[in-house]
Amino acid sequence: MECVVDDPPRPAAAPRAASEMRAALKDSGSVGLGLLPLGLAFGVFVTHSGLAWWWASVFTTVIYAGSFEFLLVGLVAAPAALATIALTAFLVNVRHVFYALSFPLHRVRGRAAKAYGTFALTDEAYALTTSEQARSWSGRRIRWLQVFLHLYWVGGATVGALLGSLIPQRVTGLDFAMTALFTVLALDAVRARRGDLPTPVLALLSALAARLFLPGQMLLAAFTLFTAGLLARRLLTGERLSHA
Repeated sequence: MECVVDDPPRPAAAPRAASEMRAALKDSGSVGLGLLPLGLAFGVFVTHSGLAWWWASVFTTVIYAGSFEFLLVGLVAAPAALATIALTAFLVNVRHVFYALSFPLHRVRGRAAKAYGTFALTDEAYALTTSEQARSWSGRRIRWLQVFLHLYWVGGATVGALLGSLIPQRVTGLDFAMTALFTVLALDAVRARRGDLPTPVLALLSALAARLFLPGQMLLAAFTLFTAGLLARRLLTGERLSHA
């Protein structure tokens, strides 16, 4: 008689996917608390600029560029030339080129998922997925994290636009949400890399130098100086290690 041996049972993919989705929701919670009020502010800004409320949902869903969306509302309401809009978008979002160098997109599987991961590469997503604890995260968890962050932004902006007539144009403290959010992310990054203190110092010096010498292109100049400083430090570190 031929003996048939059954394959060992494999763990179900659905429970694992649900577990990673819940983990991503938990990971995004703290940052989402900062995105929601900022989204509300953007929605209010859209309606108070004379645009229909649904433009807030369109901008946050299709463009999803944070600070550039605030600038875009003014450019659209002006209206500005297409070349001006394109140049503004480049100067504001050129930092994402540097993010792509270390963002763990290689863990995400599927062309559609990779395309969305590139599209949804925001400052908050980058800060969370490049932390020390995120090194073991799967591609599915990273993808869900980006989806939840996107939903926070779209949801907050939509609610803010719908309630735009009820919310004052200027709410004290609401415009500080972005600054507070990035301050917390920066402090978390410093704590995660306690032995790498020169990196935030180098970033601060790059920002100060760009503000002093190139205030009109501070963001682009600061990122260029910071990248050059990191490359120089890497070369110097390599030389020292090679002589050791």
